[in-house]
Amino acid sequence: MEPKFKRVLLKLSGEALAGKGGFGLDYDTLSRIMDVVKEVHEMGVQICIVVGGGNFWRGRMGDKKMDRTTADHMGMLATAINALAVQDVLESKGLMARVQTGITMPQVAEPYIRRKAIRHLEKGRIVIFGCGTGNPYFTTDTGAALRAVETDCEVILLAKSIDGVYDADPKLVPTAKKFDEISYKEVLQRELKVMDSTATSLCMDNGIQLLVFGLDDPDNIKKVILGEKVGTIVK
Repeated sequence: MEPKFKRVLLKLSGEALAGKGGFGLDYDTLSRIMDVVKEVHEMGVQICIVVGGGNFWRGRMGDKKMDRTTADHMGMLATAINALAVQDVLESKGLMARVQTGITMPQVAEPYIRRKAIRHLEKGRIVIFGCGTGNPYFTTDTGAALRAVETDCEVILLAKSIDGVYDADPKLVPTAKKFDEISYKEVLQRELKVMDSTATSLCMDNGIQLLVFGLDDPDNIKKVILGEKVGTIVK
């Protein structure tokens, strides 16, 4: 089968990299995910990856006394740790990868430069974006949407802990209905927590399709790129 897309952005939550432990990095989990990324790359698909940081730090970690900007900067640094880990695993599998960060840290990663990122993709390198947008008050979902628009990606692959978009939280509501397809407008009207509203609006305004699926089976990444019906399409 031929891949349905030429250039994609894969959004991975930090929690997805923690495995069953729920905190930090689980090498086996990370390795399994990157094995599938390698398969997709070998099909000729150009891949960007955005990583979250929730396996190390999320928001103010329950302490509302902490300054929001400080907490967000700490979260951005957590995503940089994950981005470097993803790069290391990809390179151990024989792939070329580059980390670009929204906060300048030249000793460990390239600063985000749009033209350079696109050139890396054209040369067959996987580009990993860390530190979200580089600004507080914006989530890594918004960072993923922004980088996808900037680098002309056709689709965002949103790998989550649940297997699609539901009309309610399926963990709390057993009768929740799963959507095969839904519009961005309906996601916003129903206040469904697929991505934050800023990221959702950015995707809607720029016509970027979103594929939401479960990462319990990393092969789902390959399946959605090959056009199989997995998860939910948001467009």
